[in-house]
Amino acid sequence: MGTVRNPIGTHVLVGAGLVKGALAHAERLGCEVIQVFTGNPRGWALSQGDPAEDRAFRTECERRGLRVVIHAPYLVNLGSPTPATWTSSVATVAHNLRRAAQIGAEAVVVHTGSYVDPTGSHEQHAAALGRVREGLLPVLDAIAEDGAPALLLEPTAGQGRSLCAEVEDLTDYLGALDHHPAAGICLDTCHAFAAGAPLDEPGGATAVVDRIVEIAGPDALRLVHANDSMDVRGASRDRHQTIGEGHIGEGAFAELFAHPALAGVPFVLETPGSREADSSDWQVLRRLRAASSPGSAPSNS
Repeated sequence: MGTVRNPIGTHVLVGAGLVKGALAHAERLGCEVIQVFTGNPRGWALSQGDPAEDRAFRTECERRGLRVVIHAPYLVNLGSPTPATWTSSVATVAHNLRRAAQIGAEAVVVHTGSYVDPTGSHEQHAAALGRVREGLLPVLDAIAEDGAPALLLEPTAGQGRSLCAEVEDLTDYLGALDHHPAAGICLDTCHAFAAGAPLDEPGGATAVVDRIVEIAGPDALRLVHANDSMDVRGASRDRHQTIGEGHIGEGAFAELFAHPALAGVPFVLETPGSREADSSDWQVLRRLRAASSPGSAPSNS
């Protein structure tokens, strides 16, 4: 499984535990990568986990070549002007990175957040990026050693006062973090499309990845959340749809699989029904991946 050009998987529920829940679900679906929450995704409680189960999960994932990422809770907002929210956000990110090391996950995904200012002022936006810097740089410095889990920044769909939604927003966001090598990017296709990226146009997805590489560097893009969109481009609405049944279409995903900068990068589904074995998302992504593989026969259709 480790030689797969782009591992495909989905976000699985832990439920009965990392082994009996998440791992068993991954086995049923044939996942090559999984994404999990290590606690309540809508709460601040920091679940400590069970060392024996963590060890068993890590060992079994290594044996199977199953790659793992953690998604941080939705409440995290590193740009928040509310001190309690900001403090809890920083602590939650640091905790999830520790949990990633304990369970053998390669990265933690975190939303880039918002500056929660009704006026949309430049000053408040800049102040929020300052809070991101203050909170994240010490956390990133602590995980800078080789082999430690990375922190993957996931731009949002543009709703509210997003700190980072459009690809160009990465310039200021990563600049606030001094382009720290422990910080990478998670590209959520629905989010990017909702924020205005032309993924529905031929060449659009290729251009988006090219621009991310220009801004963030050749190795920064480390995960794709593969989601179609229920809404049109630029709608700023985060509503995921089955691959090929939304406004993005299959073409964007074919371009992503073929892009050289994404070689080895996992694709994680977060679509309706993607946790079901008969979901069409699996067939579509596997077909597109096979078509993009070196030496694959060209289509005559």
